[in-house]
Amino acid sequence: MEVIRSGRAGFCMGVALALKKLDDLVEKGGHVGTFGPIIHNPFVLEEYAMKGVRCFGSVQAVKEALEPFYVFSETIEKEGGREEQLRLNLLIRAHGIPHSTESFLRSLMHVSLMDATCPRVKEAQNAIARATQGENGEAVTLLLFGDANHPEVDGLVSYAKGKYIISPEPQKLIEYAKKNQHELMVLAAQTTQDRPLFDVIKKELCAVLDRKPVILETICDATKLRQEEALAIAEQVDAMVVVGGKESGNTKRLAELVFSKNIPTVLVESADELEREFFQKVNKVGLTAGASTPKRLVDEAERVLSSW
Repeated sequence: MEVIRSGRAGFCMGVALALKKLDDLVEKGGHVGTFGPIIHNPFVLEEYAMKGVRCFGSVQAVKEALEPFYVFSETIEKEGGREEQLRLNLLIRAHGIPHSTESFLRSLMHVSLMDATCPRVKEAQNAIARATQGENGEAVTLLLFGDANHPEVDGLVSYAKGKYIISPEPQKLIEYAKKNQHELMVLAAQTTQDRPLFDVIKKELCAVLDRKPVILETICDATKLRQEEALAIAEQVDAMVVVGGKESGNTKRLAELVFSKNIPTVLVESADELEREFFQKVNKVGLTAGASTPKRLVDEAERVLSSW
């Protein structure tokens, strides 16, 4: 079977930077952890867990992990121990975290907090904070095109200075705007959302609102290019394979986008999940991957598909 592989499959810039920061911490030694999964890929997370990296899912979990540090701090001082023994090197996940959570973690004794938030996500956070500030205390509403349960979105809306509305469905945001035409609104998006749909929302808001909305172009160009390439490949093949974590928003969106074009599509986390029966009538298959997928997993999927 012939395989047409995406040239953009695999780690994006933000993921690569985050993992580089985590690798540097692991190499230095000591207590290392991440606040939330550093990226959404189970194989990567398992590798770091085997290296002793702890993944904290809440502030409470961090506080509980620090309890022994407080208990033994006086003993360490009396015996002339090193301060590093009582320090947790904690890395903020690539998706970012809520502003209040970050502030609290920075206030904790024995925590050295470092930021691995994707630069594009950090830009979006800061842009939302500035745009929703309002003048003379005027209320500003943030309309966020994104998935309400995604950690990146939790972080983004935490920077809003006023009310916010979240939806992955353009029509719901547009309907809100129609019912509240007098409000001053800011439109932004989760960095991995679909740009054509975002453009539809922009056009509609400008048409229905009394005052021109502030538009923040927060969708990552890498996401747009990855999606465009996947669609271009889909036009040349009989089926598509998307490799990536099933908890990864950009990976799932990539598979949904291709499938929406009536192309038989399968999403797998590794080549082990590929079923030969699915490809019985396939002569040419497209292969792409999410932004948090290691190259080795894409390589293995290509090897298996090429052998069939």
